Amino acid sequence: MVASALVVSRFVNLFPHWKKELAVLGFKDVFFTDQERDSLNSVINEIKPALLLVECGFYRRSTPYMMGRLLDMFPKLNIAAVNIYDFPDEVAMRFIANGVKSYVNMMDGMEEFNRGMKEIMNGKNYVSPGVRERISKRKPIKSGKITERETEVMKLICCGFTEIEIADTLHISRRTVDSHKQEIYKTFSVRNAVELIGVALNLGVVAKSDLYFYPKGNQMRSEE
Repeated sequence: MVASALVVSRFVNLFPHWKKELAVLGFKDVFFTDQERDSLNSVINEIKPALLLVECGFYRRSTPYMMGRLLDMFPKLNIAAVNIYDFPDEVAMRFIANGVKSYVNMMDGMEEFNRGMKEIMNGKNYVSPGVRERISKRKPIKSGKITERETEVMKLICCGFTEIEIADTLHISRRTVDSHKQEIYKTFSVRNAVELIGVALNLGVVAKSDLYFYPKGNQMRSEE
């Protein structure tokens, strides 16, 4: 039985409703927060919950990636993704790929949703039927962790470099650049460089100081 739970969501106005619903399911000592990134880590360290329930769209489509990072920081913490609106099962598979053990989906209906929440409350893992079905039909997808080389490519993409410029800068082939680029887009669930910049800056994966908008070889000294 879960001693305490922390719910992470941007829907602040729903906190009283969720507190009531979770109490009916047997959850006690439920805390709520809309804090993110470093502030969220501080809240977790302060409350030390037995269970962390994170609303699927909290970090928009990059929530699976961020939950994976939370697991890196708090490996013993039981973390579950909670879908309270139409979050695609296709993207939801990434929660599992990032190490999240439980995914409950309100779109499966309240009966199934409550069943999943009760399983989690009792310390068990639960994955929504829709996600289980997709996993059974497809090969496992790549984890949200990116390599050092992919990080280098990502930063140059965010700087506006073309694939040819990235290949020249990193001394790799254009085909390799394209391969890294596709993996990066999949990892962060983005469709283009503009979306990647927004997500990378928001998650703190890329800092503003990392960005410059001309090929590195042509970078000029400030005194010039």
